[in-house]
Amino acid sequence: MIAAGLRSAALGLTGVLLGLHLAQLGVPVQTLGLVIGVGLAGMATGTTVVALRGDHWGKRRTLAVTASLAGGGLATVALGNSTGVLLAAAFVGMVNGMGRDRGPAEVLEQSMLAERVTDRDRTGAFARYALVQDVAGALGALAAGVPALIGSRVGVAPLVAFRWSLVGGAMLMLATVPLYLGLPADPRRSGDTRRAWWSVPLSPVAKRRVGGLAGLFAVDSLGGGFLAGSIITYWFFRRFGLGAEVLGPVFFVAKILNALSYVAAERLALRIGLIRTMVFTHLPSSLALCALPFIPSVWPAVALFLAREALVQMDVPTRQSYIAAVAAPSERTFALGVTGLVRNLGWAVGPTLAGLAMVGFGLGAPLLLGAGLKITYDLSLFAGFRNLRPPEETPATTA
Repeated sequence: MIAAGLRSAALGLTGVLLGLHLAQLGVPVQTLGLVIGVGLAGMATGTTVVALRGDHWGKRRTLAVTASLAGGGLATVALGNSTGVLLAAAFVGMVNGMGRDRGPAEVLEQSMLAERVTDRDRTGAFARYALVQDVAGALGALAAGVPALIGSRVGVAPLVAFRWSLVGGAMLMLATVPLYLGLPADPRRSGDTRRAWWSVPLSPVAKRRVGGLAGLFAVDSLGGGFLAGSIITYWFFRRFGLGAEVLGPVFFVAKILNALSYVAAERLALRIGLIRTMVFTHLPSSLALCALPFIPSVWPAVALFLAREALVQMDVPTRQSYIAAVAAPSERTFALGVTGLVRNLGWAVGPTLAGLAMVGFGLGAPLLLGAGLKITYDLSLFAGFRNLRPPEETPATTA
């Protein structure tokens, strides 16, 4: 969790500064977008490779290697100048311009976390893990403005301030390497180590489970792409004329509510189960979004949005815990990797479609379409998986 916090802080800082740094370098806008896109492609590639071979190589070793690549790649992007160097470093270093902690290290950490707690404690561990990520990421984003602010007062050029801030982020990532190497050894498991690296390490039953979950998560993440923070802020600006001075505090409160909801999710899951917690909190948040375009005045709309934010993220630790629970230990890394990968792809596609929907159908169209996709996901998840319970919810375990 300490390693996840350090990495999330670095990514929160990177999400704010990467575009500004590239702009200060004089990189053309098309190249700027290409560097960010190549970095995300590298992250997706790394997640795929880790999902397939992370267990075989050893989680500790693989985590140390991915952290070294991420730190070295970000430092090279910070100090490099040529387009070729920037693109190569972004891909190899899996440079994440989204500002969200997604990628191969998260997959391996979650898999290790599930191995080292009891079934009953698993959801709580995932809730605390998500809380650490969100708080550290917010602090990293907040810290992104400090060097430039100080630099402006002492006469340091913005490019220099951005460059060394990103180098500082790279140092945070590299600081995780000794933490990973100091972890206990991976549990030994029997298995065919001669399996081809490209083969899927899932049993036929697990393939059906993980394939079904991945398909549903793709629908949910596509809906989430329609509802990206930039889309929501644009909607509030166009609908009510709210500027950054109001929307900044509103979204800060929203993030606090997101973080607090993780703790509530753990307690609720212990009472009603993981799937019910995921669906019965997510569905009301989607219904609130359906109502939002029809609210006539600003503060009721803000209040409804914040109520939605208090519920919408409760499925994050419960979803991660559920995937870890229904996959066998030898299948867990792959299951977490592939489901995380399809979510990233959905988030990448959604915002573009949201912009087209606004043009074609009106300002509130992304909210209604995104909510509709999420409602479809909720109902399908409940229908398809309500009877597939994790070990801690089976009668034999709870008796």
